[in-house]
Amino acid sequence: MHWLSFPNLGLLVCFHSCISAFTLETRTLTYDESYYEYVPDRLQWSSAGELCHQRSGALATVSSPEENQNLTNFLKSLNISQPVWIARSVITHLTSSSKTLILEFTGRSDRKHARLQHKFPSMGSVTVCTRLRFDPNCFGISTIFSYSIQSYINEFQLRANLIQGKPVKLALLVHGIHGSYQEAFDHDDSWHSVCVSWSHNGGRWTLYTGGLGFARGDGLNSSESIGPDGRFIIGQEQDTFGGSFKKDESFSGSITELHIWDRVLNSSEIFTMEKECSPISSGLVFKWSEGAMEIESSLTSVWRDNPCQGNFTVLASAFLDSFLDGNSLQNQTISFELVHSLQSDENCDIFDPVVGDWSLAKCDSARGAVCQFKKEVLDVFSLLNTPFFSKLHKDLLNKPELSVNTSWGRDPTSLQQLSQVVLHTVEAGGPNLLTSSDVLYLSQMIETDLTALASTHSARYDAAEVMVSIATNFVKVASLMLEPHMATQWMGLTEDGVSVGPFTVVRSIDRLTEALADMLSAEKRGFTLSTKNIDVYMKWQRLSEEQCSQVFKPSVVGSHTTNSDGQDELIIPDIELQRIHTLGYEEVMFIHTHYSHLSEIVSGEQEPPGNHQEKIKRSLPGHLASAVISATIRDASKPQTIPVAVQYTLSSSHVVEYSQRVSPVCAFWNFSLMHSHTSSWSSDGCRVTFASSSVTSCLCNHTTNFAVLMNYLESKWSPEEELILTKLTFIGSGASLCALVVTLMLFTVLDIPKSDRTSIHKNLFIALICAQVILLCSGSAIHNKVACTLVAALLHLFFMAAFSWMLVEGLLLWSKVVAVNLSEDRHMKYYYLIGWGLPVLIVTITLASASGKYAADGYCWLSVQNGVIWGFAGPVIFIIMVNIMILTRVVVITISTAKRSPLRWLWAMQAAVKAVLVLLPILGLTWLCGVLVPFSIVMAYIFILLNSLQGLFIFLI
Repeated sequence: MHWLSFPNLGLLVCFHSCISAFTLETRTLTYDESYYEYVPDRLQWSSAGELCHQRSGALATVSSPEENQNLTNFLKSLNISQPVWIARSVITHLTSSSKTLILEFTGRSDRKHARLQHKFPSMGSVTVCTRLRFDPNCFGISTIFSYSIQSYINEFQLRANLIQGKPVKLALLVHGIHGSYQEAFDHDDSWHSVCVSWSHNGGRWTLYTGGLGFARGDGLNSSESIGPDGRFIIGQEQDTFGGSFKKDESFSGSITELHIWDRVLNSSEIFTMEKECSPISSGLVFKWSEGAMEIESSLTSVWRDNPCQGNFTVLASAFLDSFLDGNSLQNQTISFELVHSLQSDENCDIFDPVVGDWSLAKCDSARGAVCQFKKEVLDVFSLLNTPFFSKLHKDLLNKPELSVNTSWGRDPTSLQQLSQVVLHTVEAGGPNLLTSSDVLYLSQMIETDLTALASTHSARYDAAEVMVSIATNFVKVASLMLEPHMATQWMGLTEDGVSVGPFTVVRSIDRLTEALADMLSAEKRGFTLSTKNIDVYMKWQRLSEEQCSQVFKPSVVGSHTTNSDGQDELIIPDIELQRIHTLGYEEVMFIHTHYSHLSEIVSGEQEPPGNHQEKIKRSLPGHLASAVISATIRDASKPQTIPVAVQYTLSSSHVVEYSQRVSPVCAFWNFSLMHSHTSSWSSDGCRVTFASSSVTSCLCNHTTNFAVLMNYLESKWSPEEELILTKLTFIGSGASLCALVVTLMLFTVLDIPKSDRTSIHKNLFIALICAQVILLCSGSAIHNKVACTLVAALLHLFFMAAFSWMLVEGLLLWSKVVAVNLSEDRHMKYYYLIGWGLPVLIVTITLASASGKYAADGYCWLSVQNGVIWGFAGPVIFIIMVNIMILTRVVVITISTAKRSPLRWLWAMQAAVKAVLVLLPILGLTWLCGVLVPFSIVMAYIFILLNSLQGLFIFLI
């Protein structure tokens, strides 16, 4: 039996439609696996499909006689007699279908993607094939797919380089090793097949297009297999495990028929697949299927004719010949869709409830539609097995007016009641109930379901009131989640490796306020809401040539504003408003939000990885030292943001006293830079206009609908100077380590009489050796929080022990030279208690009081920002001061003794210099230079040289 398909010839309609004022029939009919909802609005097929997709469903399918009967009964129960749009039709006597799922990536985005829901094994060889179409108006780097594992992000990628006027170039990236770009095909609006194979045997790889190989090579990660249990993302590069996408490297175009094999397919197999338009089953670990993917809500997915043209020439010719001759094709199953496709390239499936069968109609004609939803989508709370959603589920069951077996996420009244239950559950749950997965899901629900609700139900007479109620409840929920004591419980990574932080909540509020503003603008009304942590202010206004500035002062809006926030304000200058009026904007909605306590939640400084120079330029390290304020202007006539410049003033009374000088930086949170290892502050287009000790004013010459905030940075050396200082530290520490080991061996091997002085020297050497070894190895623990904290604690312990034994050296010197006590045996137990007991006590107390902020961000040492460093600096300063007094007294005694000789002055000076040179490294007084380091780079070099070479100096003396 042969399956004959007649796909649309080279015509793909890319669309990006805005859907508004859609009314949904609330009556539904449920079956074992899914349920239907009728859309009475007269829509084109593409708009109907997008509406269903926005509501987490799809156009109904008819793939069996049972589904045919179910759909017929559903439409008859609503007295529907006119044909309606459905997704695809598969008649039971057909062996296959020419329809396939196509992912439409319309424009670059840092959100649109599809994730394969497949558990991948470790693969020593792999082949990936797909069909794709690049947007001819998109240029630059484009990621077709990326595969990451937890231990390595850039595990397996296929990337394209799109240059205007030149063919598409493809390159494979395996375990961080980037292959060269190879020309593949013309950069046009046509479909192309692409296959890539790779084997760890020599790192051999091959690229195919149109069933033929066009490039091959070796040396791409020949040592390891591709890791298991990874995240396979279509359309985006991953900067973290399963997330942190970048808009400028995203895919724009269409992708379909992506299959994966755990072996290398040979050239004849790939050519056969291209000819027969069917994947080879041997070694196939993933087959293209809608149910096997998680499709992000903003990504459009449609069912259309398979773009594969491999068998068209032969089979279509045979069909036409037989058709014209009046002969039937023996032993062949022909789809009726083939005949209709010959009449039009723009036909889509409809279902006639009167006839009880499907047919085709023009895709651009207007008619009703039927959406189909999987039943498990309804009971969403069972998908997250967390205490919060378990409690929420119980609360919902206790409300008879809410049924989890109906379309709660699509009916405005149900969603309004749901928001009340969510608010009650968060209020009653306490700080320990929410997890990162809960917050991520709630934020996504606000972003997707509520914004879709605003567009699909705006025609309801009470739509604005319902939306205001829902928005009020969810802003209150967000305010509770941003309580500092509650945020510490849910901030972090989900089980899927997605980073969840306070700006996850901020982003959802941005989306919510925009959707609410678009709805309220039709009624020319505003909105004001003040909670403990969030203030929201919206204002409708008609612009004029004499337009005054728009001023937002949170202290006027908010009832919980603190005294320090009283000076916070944001101004949209009159000249900007007059400018956009001249551009044709008549009516606008001002949206302002103010987050008063984010500075208590946002973590400390996060440095970008050093091997990503581009990210260093784009992301801004630092510390949040103020509230977060934002402004957005929406066009009242259509849902779009209008770019303007803004001025803002923020108080910075919560700035902590840093050990280094700080300077104010005007910044905003850039969501396109978000990932777990780098902060996403950006200062592009912003500058400081005024700065004092408590207030900073800024001007940003670009618009963004994200938060505008204040950022403070510590002064630092230049990257070149830091690199030199780091190298000097490691060279000096290595030399000291060798010298200390040799010195300790000499003390152990040589027949040196045992004494308290010898024992103290040995303990000092042991402490310094351990500290130097850990210091040299500390760089490998930076990216592991637990390991980094352990390294910081060990460094703290052994450097503290070294200083304690330096104190003991000073006490021994005092006893021998000043007190002239020659018998120290009874004091040794106290010396051991000081040398080892005191450091253990100090480190234990510091760890216990650090509250999880023991180690600094970016390096494995004590945190400066929260004062933990004083657990080391305080005792060290005390020890140095004591040893300075001891050294001073010893020098005085040495000089007075030397004066008794004939050449008393010369000998006195020589004796003093010798005493100082000998005792400086033993007593640790070279660390005194550290006080002057912030004032001069020269002092930094001197400090590094003297202290990293301390062990070498001890060996020489």
